[in-house]
Amino acid sequence: MKWNLVFLGFLLTFGQLSWGQKGMDFPEYDGKDRVHDLNAKNYKSVMKKYDVMVVYYHEHVGSSKAAQKQFQIEELGLELAAQVLEDLDDEDIGIGLLDEKKDSAVAKKLGLEEADSVYIFVEDEVIEYDGELAADTLVEFIYDVIEDPVEIIDNMREMRGFHNIEEDIKLVGFFKSEKSEHYHAFEDAAEEFHPHIKFFATFSSKVAKSLDLKLNEVDFYEPFMDDPIVIPGKPYSEEELVEFIEDNDRPTLRKMMPHNMYEIWEDALDGEHIIVFAEEGDPDGYEFLDIVKEVAEDNTDNPDLSIVWIDPDDFPLLVPYWEKTFDIDLSSPQIGVVEVDDAESIWLEMDDDDDMPTAKELEDWLEDVLEDKIDPDDDDDDDDDDDDDDDDDDDDDDDDDDDDDDDDDDDDDDDDDDDDDDDDDDDDDDDDDDDDDDDDDDDDDDDDDDDDDDDDDDDDDDDDDDDDDDDDY
Repeated sequence: MKWNLVFLGFLLTFGQLSWGQKGMDFPEYDGKDRVHDLNAKNYKSVMKKYDVMVVYYHEHVGSSKAAQKQFQIEELGLELAAQVLEDLDDEDIGIGLLDEKKDSAVAKKLGLEEADSVYIFVEDEVIEYDGELAADTLVEFIYDVIEDPVEIIDNMREMRGFHNIEEDIKLVGFFKSEKSEHYHAFEDAAEEFHPHIKFFATFSSKVAKSLDLKLNEVDFYEPFMDDPIVIPGKPYSEEELVEFIEDNDRPTLRKMMPHNMYEIWEDALDGEHIIVFAEEGDPDGYEFLDIVKEVAEDNTDNPDLSIVWIDPDDFPLLVPYWEKTFDIDLSSPQIGVVEVDDAESIWLEMDDDDDMPTAKELEDWLEDVLEDKIDPDDDDDDDDDDDDDDDDDDDDDDDDDDDDDDDDDDDDDDDDDDDDDDDDDDDDDDDDDDDDDDDDDDDDDDDDDDDDDDDDDDDDDDDDDDDDDDDDY
């Protein structure tokens, strides 16, 4: 189990900065070490000192600075809790640390299986605490642990207090007296589920009549349900009561709270939760929650319907994380389906400007969820289809581009061929012109040569005549 970082210890440490009046002073950590570092040598002697022993079985911290800082914060919260519990008069309560790596043998002897968990040893019982590791939440839970497993309702005023408990599973039985064997069976069953499930009993016939209880009869109340289920087969043995409770311990509607958050989150149907986010102190949240309660009460016989209500005001540090992870706005009510393992989710669309869905509309939506017509995985498939369409469009664009490129290449080739033909023609013309010029030049040269020859012949003839004249002298 992974713990959230809760800085309540620091807030309590500096509490007197804002509260200066007596009676409103928050406890300050006084710096005294009260939390025991348990190991194979000392765990038996330490645990014998206390009526109740709280053991934080933690993962080995190691050399990580972040892990060391987180552990320091957790240890500070435990120190503050130990300091507060030290002032109790009726019970001696101790707190100890057990390292998963160094003290695995001790953990095995104590029957501790899950690291990063808190185990409470009281008498012969071991109670696992599945809540937030904050000083106030842990102390409140320990107060519940040290209370009697069965609370007695003696009068009508106490009965009204019983009816005001809405958020927990509760049982109430009517017995002749505390010495009744049937009451003892009821009490033994209560010890099995204490303090997670509330057990009440009355020995008053007036209270029993108001609760519509017969002698040795036990009623089972789901959270937020006005009408109880009468457990059949009275009088009951302890085993019969335990079996009935175990078969009905997942209510139609239950509230996640700091002291049970991990227990509820891990208890999912087919790996999914139907989650309702609604602030009870907000008008819209209150209205929507009333609708959810109505639907839950109308469908309480459906074993497949289990709704978890989360009031964001109870978890202020988690609100930004939930809004980011689920992509929702928690300033208004929300209902959706969440997968526990990967937090994939799908949410009912509700416009802030519109009225809340009616009970019938919400019931129809829940029926679609239970029939797998609405599923977070389907939402992922839609996203994948969109991605595939985008890929197809890209492929089409690429094909068009390729065709355009091919056309351009063909045009370029044609142009090149035309240019080559033109160049060839020009070259041929130039060659012809050159040939003609050469022929003309040759003719001119021949003419010139002929003229020169004629001139030479004339000169020779003249010379011959002159020579003849000279011979005459």
